[in-house]
Amino acid sequence: MRRIAAGALSGLIALGALAACAEEPSAEGEGGTGKVAFLMPDLASTRYEQYDAPLFTERMGELCEECEVIYQNADSDAALQQQQANSAIAQGAKVIVLDPVDSTAAATIVQTAQSQGVKVVAYDRPIPDKPADFYISFDNEAIGEAIGQSLVDHLDATGVEGGLLQVNGSPTDAAAGLIKQGIHNAIDDSGYELLAEFDTPDWAPEEAQQWVSGQIAQFDGQIAGVVAANDGTGGGAIAAFKAADVDLPPVTGNDAELAAIQRIVAGDQYNTISKPISIVAAAAAEVAYQLMTGEEPEVGATLFDTPSQLFAPTVVTQENLAEVIFGPEGVLKPEDVCTTEYADACAALGIA
Repeated sequence: MRRIAAGALSGLIALGALAACAEEPSAEGEGGTGKVAFLMPDLASTRYEQYDAPLFTERMGELCEECEVIYQNADSDAALQQQQANSAIAQGAKVIVLDPVDSTAAATIVQTAQSQGVKVVAYDRPIPDKPADFYISFDNEAIGEAIGQSLVDHLDATGVEGGLLQVNGSPTDAAAGLIKQGIHNAIDDSGYELLAEFDTPDWAPEEAQQWVSGQIAQFDGQIAGVVAANDGTGGGAIAAFKAADVDLPPVTGNDAELAAIQRIVAGDQYNTISKPISIVAAAAAEVAYQLMTGEEPEVGATLFDTPSQLFAPTVVTQENLAEVIFGPEGVLKPEDVCTTEYADACAALGIA
């Protein structure tokens, strides 16, 4: 089994830094309209509305004051996302930054856009069946391996016995498949039996909660930990254990959402993944601007036949939460997390 140390995941794994965007030619130059679409997949994960969209828009504004960002969220509806992409093309967008609802269905969006001379940047989730012009993301397989290995190391250190539940992401999301593979990399040879696993439709927390509830009844007293692919599914798993009024095992997560950070502070969730969205959103804006102005973005890797830049995640637990979440690249402040309900727990961790 390939083991990854959490500390080694704190840097970029891309082979080269993104090239700086030149000021010339202008985005309003030949062939450009200054419009770029930013199409996000769902509202189940709060990050898109809270962080990705505003951070992307901010960076685009810095690169090109006259450029317009067309932002839409498909709310887990692949057909709606197709309509949003068609609308963006009709409005004159020259680049679409796309985080697909359905990685397979998104191939049609790429095909349609490219046939009309519109560049596509796959964002966060890859599009395997039709290469986009570029792909910007975190290393999703490394994310799965990191959260799984962190949990295994914790169980080893505490001497807990039992098996694991694996709560994966959406079966229509290629990134979820990479996270799933990464989790298996970490746990398959860990010595902890995989009791059951589940692909969560649309990443819906309520679906994860319902499934975990059934597993609690089936494997009463046998569950040592839960490897959940993101904070939403992790939160659903935690809710299932609390509703069953049984001991809560360590549960993983991913995305460092506010609610997840509060759960970690309170001791309900064991870990999450910090993905400095400001870095990835800014990188996507820079690549979109380069494609719009005819420049060639610097390639750090190739994934699904698509030139890519992949960034490495950082595992967050109570031990490094203050440093990672409230550090220079963090998007949260102590006052965001340490509300009245969590004030005592924050104080115990030295978070003021």
